[in-house]
Amino acid sequence: MAKTIPKSDLSFKQRFAALKNLPELFRLVWQSSPRKTTLSFLLRIARSAMPVTLLYVGKLIIDQVVLLNRHGGSQHELWQLVLIEFGLAVLTDGLNRMINLTDSLLGDLFSNYTSMRIMRHAATLDLDQFEDSVFYDKLERARQQTVGRSVLLSQVMSQVQDLISMAFLLTVLLAFNPWLIVLLLIAIIPSFLGESYFNSRNYALTRSQTPERRELDYVRYLGASDETAKEIKIFGLADFITSRFKTLSDQFYADNSKLAVKRSGWGLFFSVLGSIGYYAAYGFIIYQTVTGKATVGTLTFLAGSFRQLSALMESMLNRFTTVSQGAIYLNDFLEFFEIKPKISVAAKPLPFPNPVKQGFTFEDVGFRYHHAENWANRHLNFTLHPGEKLALVGENGAGKTTLVKLLARLYDPTEGRILLDGADLKEYAIEDLRLNLGIIFQDYIRYQMTFSQNIAVGNIGEVDNKVLIQKAARESLADALAEKLPNRYEQWLGRRFNNGVELSGGEWQKVALARAYMKDAQVLILDEPTAALDARAEYEVFQRFAELTKGKSAVLISHRFSTARLADRIIVLDKGTILEAGTHQELLAENGRYAELFHLQAMGYK
Repeated sequence: MAKTIPKSDLSFKQRFAALKNLPELFRLVWQSSPRKTTLSFLLRIARSAMPVTLLYVGKLIIDQVVLLNRHGGSQHELWQLVLIEFGLAVLTDGLNRMINLTDSLLGDLFSNYTSMRIMRHAATLDLDQFEDSVFYDKLERARQQTVGRSVLLSQVMSQVQDLISMAFLLTVLLAFNPWLIVLLLIAIIPSFLGESYFNSRNYALTRSQTPERRELDYVRYLGASDETAKEIKIFGLADFITSRFKTLSDQFYADNSKLAVKRSGWGLFFSVLGSIGYYAAYGFIIYQTVTGKATVGTLTFLAGSFRQLSALMESMLNRFTTVSQGAIYLNDFLEFFEIKPKISVAAKPLPFPNPVKQGFTFEDVGFRYHHAENWANRHLNFTLHPGEKLALVGENGAGKTTLVKLLARLYDPTEGRILLDGADLKEYAIEDLRLNLGIIFQDYIRYQMTFSQNIAVGNIGEVDNKVLIQKAARESLADALAEKLPNRYEQWLGRRFNNGVELSGGEWQKVALARAYMKDAQVLILDEPTAALDARAEYEVFQRFAELTKGKSAVLISHRFSTARLADRIIVLDKGTILEAGTHQELLAENGRYAELFHLQAMGYK
C-alpha cells in the first residue's frame, strides 16, 4: 500500500537552503570533466546575447522597410541587415546544438563518475548496513540521482544564461516604460507559485514511495527473469506475482494521476492569467505606436522583447522551482556519502602474523543484528589453533555463518572480543586480514563473467595470472570442467549474455571452491562447500582439501557429518551458543546433540 503524501510542503526558506548543495554538484561535475564543464559555460554566455541582438536587428529591418516604402532609395542597407539577421539565426542554432551536445556528453560522464563513486563508497560500508532496509532506501535514492543530476547543472547554467539575456531585455523595457515590468510580474508570479507548490507535492510523493517502488521493481524482476522462471512455472506463481504488481502499480498510478490532474487544471488557470498580462502590455505598446510615440520597428522590438522577457522570467521562476527541487533531491545523493562504516580501522594497524602462532581466540563473543531482539551468537569461547581443522555443525539458524563472518571481521562483536595471536582483531588491517583468509560462502555469487574471471574473484589482483587461475582450478577439480567448455577458461558463464553456458549446481560449486585457492591464505573457511556435489565428487574434493590445507587452519561448516568427522575438532552450535565441543569420537561418546544428529543422519543412509 503506497504511503500518503505528507501534508507539509517545502517552504521557500527550505528551497533556498537546498541551494547550498549546488557547489558540491558543480565540484562533482567539474571532477567528471573540467574541459566540457568549461566549454558548456562559455557556450551559454555567448548564447545569452542572442535574443536581444536578433530583436534589435529585426527592429532595424522593419524600420528600414517602412522608410523605403515612404521615401524610396537604395536597398543595400536593408539586405545587409537581413544577412546579419540570417547569420545570427544560424549562430544561435549552432550554439544551441553545441550546448545540447556538450551537456549530453557531460551528462554521460557525470553519470558514470557518480555511479563509480557510489560503488566505491558502498564497498567501504559494513555488511550489516546492507542488511538494513533504511540503508537500502538511501542507497536506492542515491542510485537514482546518478542519472539526471547533470540536467540540474544544465538548468543552473541556463539560469545564468537567461539572467544575462533578461538584463539586456529589461534595460530596453525600463527605458521605454517601467509599467511594463509591473504587468510582467503580475503575469508570471501566480504561475511560479503554482508550479512551486505542485513540485513540492511531487517530491513528497516520490520520496514516500521509495520502499514500495523497490518492491515493484523486485516483483517485476520475479515475473520476468531467467533465474526465477523455473519456480514461477512449477509453483504457478504468475497470477500471484502479476496481481501484486497490479496492486502496487495501480496505487502509484492513482496517486500520480490525482496530482497530475490538479496540476494540469491549475496550470491552465495560471496560463490564462499570463496571457492577460501579455496582451495588456501588447495593447499598450500598440497604442504608443498608433499615437506616433513609437515606430513600427520599435513596436515589434518591444513586443518581442516583452514576449521573450515574459517567457524567460516564467522559465527562470519555474526553473528555480525545478533547480531547488533538484537540489533537495541532491540531498539523497549526498546523504549516502555521509553514511560511515561502523567497523573502525586502527590508526597504526598490525601486520598479519606470518605464520600465525597462537591462533584466533573468541573471548565471550556475542553478536546481535541491528533491530534484532535475539542474539545471533552469544558467549562464544574457543580458540582456532594454527593448523587446526575445525568443523561447525548445528541446525539452520544456529549462528554458524555469523561466527565465520565475525572471524573475517565482516561484523564486529556486539560484546566480547576476538584475538589473533593475543592482539585484538580490530588492531589488524582489514585488507591484510582478509587477504590471509580464503572464504567461500554457501550463497556464493554465480558471476555472469568468464570462467577464469569467476575463479579470479577470489584474488582479483591476480585476474591476469592465468597460471595461478589454472592451478586453483586443478585444486578444486574445476579444471576438467574447463576442458569441456567451448572456449575453455575464456568461456562466458550464465545465460544473461550471448553465448553464455549455464553450469549445474555442482559445477558452479567447483568453480566457487577454486576461488578459495586463488591466494596462499593461512586460514580457509568453507561454508557448506560440497552441498551441491554428489558423493564421489565430495570425497574427491575433501581428499584434495586435506592435502592442500596441511599446516593451515580451516573452518568447515557442514550439515554432512561425513565431512565434519574429518575435522580435528567439532563445535556444535545451538541458538548461537556452543552446546558441545570435541572430536567426532568424543562427541559420540557424550551421547548428546551431536550424537543424536549423527545417528539421525546415518539412519537415512540405511
